[in-house]
Amino acid sequence: MSKSFDRLEDKHVAFIGEQKMFFVATAPTSDGGHVNVSPKGYDSFRIVNDQCVEWVDLGGSGIETQAHLQENGRITLMFCAFDGAANILRIYGRGTAIDFDQPEFAEALSNFPNFDRARAVIRIDITRVADSCGWGVPFYEFKGERDQLRRWADNKPLEEWRERRYAANSESIDGLPGLSGAPRK
Repeated sequence: MSKSFDRLEDKHVAFIGEQKMFFVATAPTSDGGHVNVSPKGYDSFRIVNDQCVEWVDLGGSGIETQAHLQENGRITLMFCAFDGAANILRIYGRGTAIDFDQPEFAEALSNFPNFDRARAVIRIDITRVADSCGWGVPFYEFKGERDQLRRWADNKPLEEWRERRYAANSESIDGLPGLSGAPRK
């Protein structure tokens, strides 16, 4: 049976701290748009307080999460127990993206000292927390992080990295605006 909360409790914070990955879901307002679900790893998640969380977004195959947040702000995060007791925790909220080209980005990134470069910091104001049994989630063994994304981001000259972000992230697959400083196609 699922239980709902209006903020993170200590047991939720402890559970999140044990997880190696989480999933992010967003969707555009349009019925014809694509729902996006993205896995996130690394030590990229922070709990700001019991009603606010954030993660550092290194980039990826598209700009869907940020485009959806700019359009409507709706977001859901999901953490699953892949070992130990079965559990699923969902965080619902209103999200904002602080892009690398915004003045407040340096301060936001300072919460993630192990990351020199990121496309954005995503901040979520929590509106609901729900946990449920997770009995259908299989057991998996964590073997380690993949390093390709960090190597790619960290080893490009800064200007080349910035230009690639703008070129690849100017708009979503549904044509919504992406990075705030990117030229529209």
